[in-house]
Amino acid sequence: MLIQRDGLRVVIGLGKTGLSCVRYLKAQGYPVAVNDTREHPPGLAELRAEFPDVEVSLGKLDAELFLRASEVISSPGISIREPAIAAAMAAGVSVVGDVELFCRAAKAPIVAITGSNAKSTVTTLVGLMGEAAGKRTGVCGNIGTPVLDMLAEGEKDLYVMELSSFQLETTHSLKAAVAVVLNLSEDHMDRYTGMVDYHQAKHRIYRNCERFVFNREDALTVPLIADDLPRASFGLGVPDLNDFGVRVVEGKPYLARGRETLMPVSELQIFGDHNVANALACLALGEAVGLPMDAMLNTLRSFTGLKHRCQRVAMHNGIGWYNDSKGTNVGATLAAINGLGAAISGKILLIAGGVGKGQDFTPLSPAMAQFGQSLILIGEDASVIDVAVAAALPRFHCTSLDEAIAQALRLAKPGDAVLLSPACASFDMFKHYEDRGDQFVAGVRRLVEGHA
Repeated sequence: MLIQRDGLRVVIGLGKTGLSCVRYLKAQGYPVAVNDTREHPPGLAELRAEFPDVEVSLGKLDAELFLRASEVISSPGISIREPAIAAAMAAGVSVVGDVELFCRAAKAPIVAITGSNAKSTVTTLVGLMGEAAGKRTGVCGNIGTPVLDMLAEGEKDLYVMELSSFQLETTHSLKAAVAVVLNLSEDHMDRYTGMVDYHQAKHRIYRNCERFVFNREDALTVPLIADDLPRASFGLGVPDLNDFGVRVVEGKPYLARGRETLMPVSELQIFGDHNVANALACLALGEAVGLPMDAMLNTLRSFTGLKHRCQRVAMHNGIGWYNDSKGTNVGATLAAINGLGAAISGKILLIAGGVGKGQDFTPLSPAMAQFGQSLILIGEDASVIDVAVAAALPRFHCTSLDEAIAQALRLAKPGDAVLLSPACASFDMFKHYEDRGDQFVAGVRRLVEGHA
């Protein structure tokens, strides 16, 4: 039995991740307390049954409790700029997240992935590539299993971690075998003071990394770190030696590494230029940790994409219906419009709107001018998007997702695509982006496929 260590650990935020933190810290022998701003947080009954000795403070951030702590383990959903947390930090209390605890303990190499968009797709793909190469691979972070539960499963050969800017703010011990910022565009402007602030949070992923990958078509992804660190880039253009890109041979585009062609782009099961870039990023990351090329290419040939990420859910009367509910910011929606628009014969009817998080929606204007047929708006910031998108398109305001689907059904023609890619958070009308996507799929099946 472990001897209890000195130093109270306070976990902010319960739920699945908070419980994993409590279990980990108790197993390490620390005294633990829990604070949650909710009066009835998920997992409370389970916590009290499993750890009746854990002090629980509910209803608000507990500044006095934080000042008693040696270390506070904060949920990424709570800003470290909250006055109660900032006061604790000013008093010398260490404030970290569960990812920091994981990084202190993990022994296997870490592939660390962030970006405004495509994190989940790239993280999932690299994880599958690791498995295909015969490595015990843990996929964790902002996706799948809480990181401390992953540790409890036993040491892996490789960890592939999706990391949000919020998680990176409280992570100090990440020493990734390879790190990447896939892309950067405005997001979470309700939490950051601007793009510089957001950029700095994202670039924490490069601290103390052994090598890095960057997007040569997005200057904001290039780290300001030592020039002699091993690196590789990815992009849709012709690659330099040891970088990844696209080469055209006899009129046919190929994924390529330097001068070497690897596989035809047509063999990818995920479509659009943004997914070609994602595939190239995966190859660069996998090569950096020694994954064999054959295993990686075979994974790319079989991967059909993630749910809620530009997922085709129906093809009816020549019209495609696409669920991109995970498109919660302008950059994600822009990638979906450009990728899908270039792949279809018709035009895009975009269903967008929700909680805009202080974003600038004007970058959608050129893409919608080029590829758009109509703009169908829902949610809290529908009028903000209407004003910001300057493209000369018909636009319609709808009070529900079903109404938006019905409107798209009236407008769409064969060859067109109806794209739910809201460029916004979902919590004004839905539980979360998955709920929004599921309701879209159900509505399409009910209203569209049932429409003779």
